[in-house]
Amino acid sequence: MNLNAPLTIALSKGRIFEQTLPLLAHAGIAPLDDPETSRKLILETSNPLVKFVIIRASDVPTYVQYGAADLGVAGKDVLMEHGGEGLYEPLDLGIARCRLMVAGLPETPEPISRRLRIATKYVHAAERYFAAKGQQVEIIKLYGSMELAPLVGLADLIVDLVESGNTLKANGLVPLEHIADISSRLVVNKASWKMKHEAVTALLERLREAVSQQAGG
Repeated sequence: MNLNAPLTIALSKGRIFEQTLPLLAHAGIAPLDDPETSRKLILETSNPLVKFVIIRASDVPTYVQYGAADLGVAGKDVLMEHGGEGLYEPLDLGIARCRLMVAGLPETPEPISRRLRIATKYVHAAERYFAAKGQQVEIIKLYGSMELAPLVGLADLIVDLVESGNTLKANGLVPLEHIADISSRLVVNKASWKMKHEAVTALLERLREAVSQQAGG
């Protein structure tokens, strides 16, 4: 794929990166170094006009919003939490699928004297969800081990990603309410969309082809 402008793509290590690689390969883009073994944070690729920046998943929308990257791949959960300011979200890549759920013990008591306490790292998404239901809750921000919170009385419920549900089950919890289906999306900086439109849309079309092929369409 010939590009007429250099592009920087923000990616995070792990599942999303691994599942994005085959889609980028369809566009003739592959990293020259393995991000799992390399200490480099900026990776050159097989296309001399394209480079990857390797960052935390939660930082991808911020890098793209402020133009430090032209494009990025981020889970819908991260985008919901970020708010999506300064971004276009032109393509659902259909990878890293899971669900954002409310979960808790099978019989979660309804507190009479206080608001429900919700443990989550998805503070904004949880606030919006419960506000839309007209339900006042107290949000407790945690960064991991969400399942522990109801077990030790820290929170009544959790809001977290659920893939298989095995971790919930292993800790005696059950999914209770569905908030959103999650998959990874391509996001584009608004200025890059205008200033590098041909290059961005050329990559977008190749990725769209790859997604369609992967889905069997």
